[in-house]
Amino acid sequence: MSAGVLKGLGDVVGQRLEIRQGQGLVITPQLQQAIKLLQLSNQELDEYVESELEKNPLLSRDESDGASDREGGDAARETPVSTLTESSELSFGDNDAAERGASVDVGDSDLYGDASPGERGADRMGDEAQPGLSDWSQAGKGGSFSDGEGGERPDHRQATLWEHLQAQASSAGFSAADHAIALSLIDGVDEGGYLRGELAEIADRLGCGLDRVEAVLGACHGFEPTGVMARSVPECLKLQLVERNRFDPAMAALLDNLDLLAKRDLSGLRQVCGVDGEDLAEMIAELKGLTPRPGAGFGGETAQTVIPDVHVRPDPAGGWKVELNADTLPRLLMDKRYHATIAAGARSDTEKTFVAECAAQASWLVKSLDQRAKTILKVGSEIVRQQDAFLAFGVEFLRPLNLKTVADAIGMHESTVSRVTSNKYVSTPRGVFELKFFFTASINATGDGAAHSAEAVRHRIKSMIDHEGRDGDVLSDDRIVELLNEAGIDIARRTVAKYREALRIPSSVQRRRMLKTA
Repeated sequence: MSAGVLKGLGDVVGQRLEIRQGQGLVITPQLQQAIKLLQLSNQELDEYVESELEKNPLLSRDESDGASDREGGDAARETPVSTLTESSELSFGDNDAAERGASVDVGDSDLYGDASPGERGADRMGDEAQPGLSDWSQAGKGGSFSDGEGGERPDHRQATLWEHLQAQASSAGFSAADHAIALSLIDGVDEGGYLRGELAEIADRLGCGLDRVEAVLGACHGFEPTGVMARSVPECLKLQLVERNRFDPAMAALLDNLDLLAKRDLSGLRQVCGVDGEDLAEMIAELKGLTPRPGAGFGGETAQTVIPDVHVRPDPAGGWKVELNADTLPRLLMDKRYHATIAAGARSDTEKTFVAECAAQASWLVKSLDQRAKTILKVGSEIVRQQDAFLAFGVEFLRPLNLKTVADAIGMHESTVSRVTSNKYVSTPRGVFELKFFFTASINATGDGAAHSAEAVRHRIKSMIDHEGRDGDVLSDDRIVELLNEAGIDIARRTVAKYREALRIPSSVQRRRMLKTA
């Protein structure tokens, strides 16, 4: 290669030093952690606080019943976060509160601004050098921490039966209301996979018809493992036989007389089933191949009881009273007297640095927990205000609601509202729901009318089709669109078809054929 070519390559590959300017919002590692705290469930938060108590000698739990018990020696301590729970009201117009709310109110894109990937990595590595900060790189789902050493993640635990059923309910194409019914039914499933609880009680609590609860249960009977959510052993075995295409009148009679099988009354069974001895033996052998406890095959831990973060109760003066659940909020104190004592006794630079780090982390954690509680109450109160009709009248009155509507109403970023509603639950007179449950899609109205909840539209479509047999006519998707437009609902035919399929309703051609056959 000639010298001229080498010289040209040297000019191209040569090193250069450049100065580049850019704008970006700089967020401290402490603020990043405060934002992460919003995502933690109350159980994950309690685990995190417990680990901080073990590491930080300046932190302690407040065991008192209220502020009136903290006098004299406790005057030198920080105010605990739990003081917020003593009142069910929060002044959202307070400037100081608004300023504190903004401290954790940032979007995902604001975390690093215009920083380059290399700068972001350097910033994350710098977090480890900050005093008193935990390593969030090992945070798992919902922000929980991994106890694995050396950066190794622990093995994933086996999903419980309830988690398995909830996952299937989420992907079953249910409407928002039917999904809520399905979750209520799943809550009543025992370890064996059987549904314990009265359907009428669930319908009454959710403010919907018993036939609708039964329809949702029928859809849930298609979940795996086959036979799950049955209400009796015969129903459990029937579901498994239906799947195998082995359920016939003789087998139905056998399931209705399992008491005779338990008594080994084969003569009586042959008579009620209308079969000979050989057929009966084959039927009994089939039953032995079924699983009477479909949920027993699931390991993992027992499903933990959901502890609501917010309580909603009717207010005697009208409306709804929204309160934080004091039992889920850690009551922490920073002992300033003890801090002063050990700070005065610190001699080496290492000891002084350790004391300073503990003080900074303790103060930050107390304030962050207080801010987290205020933000949850603020978001929860606005959701209740938006969905008061659901609380008063039932699932059919869910309003269209999205994150932006709530965020604009309370003056926060959408991502902040999303973090707050993640893994948070609210206890209402109609049951316990995840905060995300209240966010539903909307359907535009014709003219200048108000938008309609997608769930309400689905319910109207189902109601129309349910009355087809009585009215003597089968509605096509186009006809349903026309009827909805006449009712002030602006909807496309493909949307009607999508909702109908999600409700597992056959097409008009199939329904017409079924009516003729019947």
